[in-house]
Amino acid sequence: MSETVKAIEDPIETYENILEHEDKDTQAVAVGIDKMVKGVGHVVMWANVLLIAAIVSQVLFRYLLNQNFPKLDEIQWHFYGLVTMVGISYALVTDSHVRVDILHLQLSRRAQRIIEVLGILTLVAPFLYLMVDQGWDYFYESWRVNERSSSPTGLAARWAFKAIIPISFVLLSFAALARLIHDVHALFAAGEEERQGRDLKLILWALVSFAAVATALTFFVHTTEEKLVIAMFLTFIALLFTGFPVAWVLAGTGVLYCGIAYLFDNGMMNWTGLEETLIGLDYLSLGAVVNRVYATMSNAVLVALPMFIFMGLMLDESGVAERLMSSMQRLFGRTRGGLAITVTMIGIILAASTGIIGASVVLLGVLALPSMVEQKYSPLLGTGVVAASGTLGILIPPSIMLVIMADQMALSVGDLFMAAMLPGVLIGILYLTYIFVISYLKPSVAPAPEGAVRPDWAAVKDVMVAVLPTLGLILAVLGSIFAGITTPTEASGIGAIGATVLALGYRKLTLQKLINVLKSTFNTTAYIFAIFLGATVFSYVLRELGGDQLIEDMILGTGFGPNGTVIVILAIVFLLGFVLDWIEITLIVLPLMRPIINALGLDIPGYGVVDEAALIWFVILVAVTLQTSFLTPPVGFALFYLKGVCPPEIKLGHIYKGVVPFVLLQLTGLALVFFMPWLATWLPSVAY
Repeated sequence: MSETVKAIEDPIETYENILEHEDKDTQAVAVGIDKMVKGVGHVVMWANVLLIAAIVSQVLFRYLLNQNFPKLDEIQWHFYGLVTMVGISYALVTDSHVRVDILHLQLSRRAQRIIEVLGILTLVAPFLYLMVDQGWDYFYESWRVNERSSSPTGLAARWAFKAIIPISFVLLSFAALARLIHDVHALFAAGEEERQGRDLKLILWALVSFAAVATALTFFVHTTEEKLVIAMFLTFIALLFTGFPVAWVLAGTGVLYCGIAYLFDNGMMNWTGLEETLIGLDYLSLGAVVNRVYATMSNAVLVALPMFIFMGLMLDESGVAERLMSSMQRLFGRTRGGLAITVTMIGIILAASTGIIGASVVLLGVLALPSMVEQKYSPLLGTGVVAASGTLGILIPPSIMLVIMADQMALSVGDLFMAAMLPGVLIGILYLTYIFVISYLKPSVAPAPEGAVRPDWAAVKDVMVAVLPTLGLILAVLGSIFAGITTPTEASGIGAIGATVLALGYRKLTLQKLINVLKSTFNTTAYIFAIFLGATVFSYVLRELGGDQLIEDMILGTGFGPNGTVIVILAIVFLLGFVLDWIEITLIVLPLMRPIINALGLDIPGYGVVDEAALIWFVILVAVTLQTSFLTPPVGFALFYLKGVCPPEIKLGHIYKGVVPFVLLQLTGLALVFFMPWLATWLPSVAY
């Protein structure tokens, strides 16, 4: 069986293989720790099944028995907290964490290992010490007073849930130790293949350049606190270019600048010529981060994340996309560019049912690109269509990005889902229009397939049979949220069980495929949550340094007026998208914008029923802008995943050039939402 066929049969395994980068070093102790951490992960990942059962049970009890059980809500938090916290260790041993690869990929494996050793010792180790030490105190205090649920009918022994924090960070310490042993052993073994690539001079020059920029920028501010804020941001960006995982760069930079602030507070940095400070940051105050970690673990909104991820991955395993591909190709077979239209239509449908960019791009890539090459499609159009169509899942609800944005901005998830519907569909229509136009203006880029037959009613029937079950699931999930029947978290559980039933109905569900979906859900949720942890530390220190006030003053001081200020913010987000992933921007930058937008007094139509219409409109603008970050190098994840499944004749240059028209189309969609705010606020208004 060919590798392509194998990938089509199991797209999630292909996605997971791209996501994971296991170490080739075979040092016995490190391998043993790896196996231990993975073994724990392979057991804990099944908690996602229990989480689905708990959510569905809560909905059934409420509507069938008119009963509500707070214990079930708290059990959901427990499973979510367990899966995410333990999953971080699994993601570390498989090296599945997000990183900026633009320079990292050019380095020799030896140089990469040196960076990892330095990163673990200077960034990860202090953070882990803090979290194990303070996490133990946090748990012990809860155990000492025998803390239980705040609800009289909730769970007893709340301390057992809090014990997850120190235990999971001890496990993470073992995972970091394994990486350290692998690296040190491989450095001394010094295999020739480890030396192939560039050395550390490339990284050193990058760090020196960022240091020079940071030093220059400090002359534009006056107080020591403001200089520290600028240095902290530039340190974070500079360390990202080393290729060390984003989560640990965030956490380590936060701990580092807490220490620097402590030194300035206590007069130990007078030799710099800067004034002493009264920031108040120290080891114990930074320990407050543990409470924020617990709040994230017990966040009812974020429980929806692994459920929507599971739903999307299970749908990919169910064979829905293959059915759609074969039936829609018959429908559009004689249309010039019909295969590209088919891919875009499937992308829109998958977007409304998955929200997982990597899995969607991999699936569309293995399904469509070989056929496009066979039909002599332009590599630029083919790769652009697949990459862009796969990114629609981050905007069209249910979207995990919108769930996180709602949590960070204290907005309703349902409102954001409704607000994103029209902009998401609009961008899909722009894609289709472009494909129609370019196919007829340049027939050579998308030739009509030879031997295609005119579509008949049988083809229409096949499309309906393939589409209706998936649309039914989408309507069940989104409709229940919009109608107020279920919360987004409950709808995510219904979607997860619904996708499983679809896979079962299509006779695609096997134990191995269930394991693949669980493992991928576990891994994907974990690396997102790891960035949550890092961003929690980074944001806490940044705010204590006065960074939020400095950023607010700088942006409001531009003097461009309300609309001009929004454009400036979107331009900053767009540029940040070239080097940062949407998760970091959503967790660090977006919350800083809330007071700024509120202060602008924007007159955005809420039709008398939409609360904070200006904020909802702004968040959708940011969401559309961030969608472009998946297509813009060097971080563009859609490009990274697509390259992993491309036929050999398609090069990276084809992908980079192919996405350019679609980035411009996304920016066109952004402009339409900017100038016509009702595209984001009208649908939420009619839902009430």
